[in-house]
Amino acid sequence: MERENEFRDVITGEEELRDLLGYPSEVVARKAIGSLDDHCRDYIAKSPFLLVSTSDSEGRCDVSPRGDAPGFVLVLDGQRLVIPERPGNRRADSLRNIISNPQIGLIFLIPGLEETLRVNGRAYVTRDEELLQRMQAMGKSPQLGIGVVVEECYMHCAKAFKRSQLWKPESWLGRERLPVPARILAAHTGRDEQSIAQGLVESYTQRLY
Repeated sequence: MERENEFRDVITGEEELRDLLGYPSEVVARKAIGSLDDHCRDYIAKSPFLLVSTSDSEGRCDVSPRGDAPGFVLVLDGQRLVIPERPGNRRADSLRNIISNPQIGLIFLIPGLEETLRVNGRAYVTRDEELLQRMQAMGKSPQLGIGVVVEECYMHCAKAFKRSQLWKPESWLGRERLPVPARILAAHTGRDEQSIAQGLVESYTQRLY
């Protein structure tokens, strides 16, 4: 049985969307390039954090963060880069998605800079030892890497960061008002909050690499 639409007044076609939003400016329409030029390489070399967007063969989506010291993403040439797969929770959502659907989207961030770099392309899960050794951290090579063949890259404007004031410490919540991750995980898993908190501490202090 087909599910009833869960939202009202839904836009279902691009023509209707364009009637509402209009079209991008010439600069926006022309800003995407098909390879990593010197500007993109410099941005990636200074970025300690990115978001990885993937989906499986049925279109179920996932966005996952990756982070390390600036320059941890290895740029091989104008068309290829490699993201080291550091130890995580072993769900391997991104990796499993890539195996079934190679399309990938990346957003690179640099703290304090409100414009981001977006990269789209095709991804592969690699265990090439030569590449993995080039991405060592704390004397350890990653077990795997996400290799990306770049199809499109461009700068994304700063409006989201300006609206959110993400990089302005004076806008941040006080520590006492922040959500408590261990409490959330305990509620979601039915486990004890204290044991969850201890497990997080151990993971963050002993299993980063």
